[in-house]
Amino acid sequence: MRICGLGDNVVDRYPQRGLMYPGGNALNVAVHAARRGARAAYLGVTGSDEAGRHIRAVLATEGVGTERARIAEGPNAYATVHLDQEGNRVFGDYDPSVSFFTPNEADLRWLRGFDLVHTGDCSAMEGQLPRLAAVCPVSFDFSDRPWTYAEPLLPCVHSAVFSRPEADDAEAADLLARVRELGPELAVVTRGARGALLSYGDTTHHQPVAPVRATDTLGAGDSFTAALLVALHHGSTLADAAARAAAYAAEVCTRPGAFGHPLAPASSAPL
Repeated sequence: MRICGLGDNVVDRYPQRGLMYPGGNALNVAVHAARRGARAAYLGVTGSDEAGRHIRAVLATEGVGTERARIAEGPNAYATVHLDQEGNRVFGDYDPSVSFFTPNEADLRWLRGFDLVHTGDCSAMEGQLPRLAAVCPVSFDFSDRPWTYAEPLLPCVHSAVFSRPEADDAEAADLLARVRELGPELAVVTRGARGALLSYGDTTHHQPVAPVRATDTLGAGDSFTAALLVALHHGSTLADAAARAAAYAAEVCTRPGAFGHPLAPASSAPL
């Protein structure tokens, strides 16, 4: 499988630890897909500072291609993350603006070589979805965005992921049905401790969470998405792919950061 994460990247700053970790939905999915055996690439914009250099070095270490990624003069996008005693994340200040860009025609020709391009609501690619869908199937993470945001985008999407931690079974099933009616082949509703409800082809499946003592839940949803997409592409049934994805996401929660690689920044780079 060839998959490209398109759009957002950040460094997740952890003031309590004095560390920062690479992250961002599009970047996370690319890295986790590579770890699950995909040929992955990342297309986005990193900063010219210490944080941006760290992200680029990590992508090289993880075997994620960056041949069309950009570098912008100035600081990398960032998010501040606070953790409670149970490992749950609470976001503080956030500045993703440097990561925003518009794919050009050369980018689109390059994306034709992929099986899937993944982006989401943090990447400011909403206006680009028709162009993207014309060259490659699109996976899109809608997070907790409302239906009014998602509805006009769904006809351009192949795989749609939603976060609805408070949804009961009936509410999640209703959302899946409405999503599938608009065209996506795969629809996923993640619900935190309640597990995920998925619809793919003619199959609907409820996937419980894999029990784990979490260190950090950041990146759990992105790792679930990446593992699911790779497993489905390689022919796993929906139930098997979802079980593999849940087990992988649980493992990710036992380690800090979205996928590791901490960096203690220079004293002149505040967290």
